[in-house]
Amino acid sequence: MHRAIGIVACAGLAGGALAQNITVNVENMLDTGSFSFTPVWMALYNGQFDTYDNGSPASADFEPLAEDGVTGPISTAFQNSPAGLAGGVDLTLTEPNGAPVFGPGESNSVSINPGDTTVNRYFSFASMVVPSNDLFIGNGDPFAIEVFDAAGNYNGDIEILVFGRDVNDAGTEVNNARGGAAFSILGGDPADENSVVRDFFTDAGDQPYLDSFIGTGTVDGGAITRSFGPDDIVGRITITPAPSSLALLSLGGLCLTQRRR
Repeated sequence: MHRAIGIVACAGLAGGALAQNITVNVENMLDTGSFSFTPVWMALYNGQFDTYDNGSPASADFEPLAEDGVTGPISTAFQNSPAGLAGGVDLTLTEPNGAPVFGPGESNSVSINPGDTTVNRYFSFASMVVPSNDLFIGNGDPFAIEVFDAAGNYNGDIEILVFGRDVNDAGTEVNNARGGAAFSILGGDPADENSVVRDFFTDAGDQPYLDSFIGTGTVDGGAITRSFGPDDIVGRITITPAPSSLALLSLGGLCLTQRRR
């Protein structure tokens, strides 16, 4: 089962197959002193790759992303999937300055060459929310974000708003701020939960769990002074045409990024 996230499509330029490069911008919308999220894995592909399903256990390839923000296993799984073998493009967008997380108010963007836009029509993303044990954001429905139509034409600019209610719990570690939560200085040993992916903010203990990080430090020297709730905007991802002056990103690495605090 998948849950829809906030997607707004705007009027945009039309383009043909192999012609329309795009820029993806990722921004942490939380207030200063709140939570961050790790480097964002993203992909443009044919829809034949499913990152996760609510109500089912997280895959072994997705668990490292949800617990530690590590995207290598999910990238390898993607490249070996029907989507990757069909020419799908995936990458990890990092925060290039300072700590490797998108802190409150920080953003980064990248220009992507999607290849054949009649094939690589859909966009997916995933990132861990930190500090936490296994909270993450992403879109589980591989067909939810359609960047190009069946003819390869650009569908128009897209704004993806990720609210607190869109955060997921991977169900792989017990939620405990002092139980090995990633990016927290509190330490402790994590405990396996052996459960399934679920919507966060659906259990009575979810808000108190987030609030328990207030007043604690993070491994990058920061401090958590506030949490967030289900109606707060956690992040925003925008997809727009890439200006011709930007370098391109193709399968293999980043060529240009921009950062704004």
